[in-house]
Amino acid sequence: MSVAAERKQEIITDNARQAGDTGSPEVQVAILTERIRNLTEHFKGHHKDNHSRRGLLMMVNKRRSLLDYLKKKDVERYNALIQKLGLRK
Repeated sequence: MSVAAERKQEIITDNARQAGDTGSPEVQVAILTERIRNLTEHFKGHHKDNHSRRGLLMMVNKRRSLLDYLKKKDVERYNALIQKLGLRK
């Protein structure tokens, strides 16, 4: 359910605003999106795993709050990010 180290590094380099950037909202949202997608795949085979479902809901809420912050701070960056990650508004 967690993201492999190599995949996480790819996500960071793809979404970083500058070299060494790991904390910007874009990077955090991209990593959370990858984790959410992995957990969604997990639930296709383990539909009764309610403990992980709670973690999924917490990740979705965290991503939503980060996206709300980014939208309030800079709409262009927000729109670019949701377009890049394939999220809906």
